[in-house]
Amino acid sequence: MDNKTIDNLLIDEKEHLTKLHQIVKDTMKEEQLIVNNLLNPPDEVLSRGQAISDKVARFGGSWQFIIMFGVILTVWIIINVVVPIKDRFDPYPFILMNLVLSTIAALQAPIIMMSQNRQEEKDRMRSENDYLINLKAEMEIRSLHQKIDLLLEEQIKTLFDTQAKQFKILEEINSKIDGISKK
Repeated sequence: MDNKTIDNLLIDEKEHLTKLHQIVKDTMKEEQLIVNNLLNPPDEVLSRGQAISDKVARFGGSWQFIIMFGVILTVWIIINVVVPIKDRFDPYPFILMNLVLSTIAALQAPIIMMSQNRQEEKDRMRSENDYLINLKAEMEIRSLHQKIDLLLEEQIKTLFDTQAKQFKILEEINSKIDGISKK
């Protein structure tokens, strides 16, 4: 190989590397927004009412609440059945207990719904983050496809160049053989 051929190969290799670097730069630019959103999610600011509703919902949906409530109701019923009639504060059919239970249920239901709405918003934000992660992965895959396509393109070009050089060499050999055979 002569110096001109080597220089052309080096120039082709440099162009190839430049294309690969450009693909990497473009991919990094596209991913920057996604990475910023994933690394710096917006801070969750809770009002006092939201914090209370979360605590009430957490406690109201626990076994501790169910067991404690069951014990209180059992003690309530036993006290109002066992103590003398004049000392009973809620005699059978326990109207005061029904009123207390209805009031608790009426207050607890909207509080739990507020907490569930907040949890739904958190789930929505989580799904948005999942979407961004999937989008980032898709962009990575697209970038890899571009790199592979570029590599294949360069390999095919190199293969054609090599075949062309081999064809020239074969023509030179053939012409030399023809020249020898004519003598």
